[in-house]
Amino acid sequence: MPIVLPYDSESVHYAAGELRSGGVVAFATETVYGLGARTMDAEAIEKLYALKRRPADNPLIAHVLDVASARPLVADWPREASLLASACWPGPLTMILRKAESVPLAATGGRDTIAIRSPRHPLARALLHAVGAPISAPSANRSGQVSPTAAEHVAQDFLDEPELLILDGGPCTLGIESTVIDLTTLVPIVRRPGSVTIERLRELLGRVDVEHASSQGASPGTAARHYAPEHPAVLVDGHDLQRALDASPEPAAVIAFEGRSVPSPHRLVPMPRDGEQYAALLYGALRRADASGCARIVIERPEHAGGAWDSVTDRLARATA
Repeated sequence: MPIVLPYDSESVHYAAGELRSGGVVAFATETVYGLGARTMDAEAIEKLYALKRRPADNPLIAHVLDVASARPLVADWPREASLLASACWPGPLTMILRKAESVPLAATGGRDTIAIRSPRHPLARALLHAVGAPISAPSANRSGQVSPTAAEHVAQDFLDEPELLILDGGPCTLGIESTVIDLTTLVPIVRRPGSVTIERLRELLGRVDVEHASSQGASPGTAARHYAPEHPAVLVDGHDLQRALDASPEPAAVIAFEGRSVPSPHRLVPMPRDGEQYAALLYGALRRADASGCARIVIERPEHAGGAWDSVTDRLARATA
């Protein structure tokens, strides 16, 4: 069982010492829990990949305190980066930029670009301040599985890692990974939707394109199957829900909007109709469905689009691919 420490100054400084000595630490952010190592420590990054069982071509996000600590990681800092950092940092926005030569390829999935964001969660910021260096961190779960939004999720995923240190910052308030925007292209491209909406990015930058990635690219978390529960899951329209339940005699955990009812022996996991609330609860709902004792999961497809629903739709599509 991993070591879970409460969020206080003593725990943060202890964890910072682990990172400075080449270790890997899990910690809370406002999006999901991250599994971190120092960005410039190639050996520690390799430990992180091995611990997470992450494919080597899936890049990491370097977490920084501010623009001043981001600049040494990049070869150039375009005007768009300044605009976005001023409006959205600290917060759930990741920017892809050309990496500096000094950044090890291990930290970028072998690419000449680097993904960077400044987290808003006070625990993550305290840890960055105590370490005094950028921390690269994917979500703190085994690769491809459901992201963790609470310390106990991390502990469950790494039961066989008794030396792993987890800093408990409480439930993640946003509950879904950061928006990723690529600034290395002629027109900025959203590679992964998140809490910073496409509408907001277009307000700030003007034209912004959107990529619907179906394979691992320069952005973390764009593999066709990702954020996936352990049990088979299908995504169906609301009017097809009963048909999906009748398609198999096996009981199903049903992730559906509040107000739905499902017949026994199926089990309902109710979800709100507000997009931001749905996003915040999504990964917890997938974990509840996995732990329900049911052999399969049926998810009611949201009919909404735009805003937070874009990130919800993206994660559901990958979870059920």
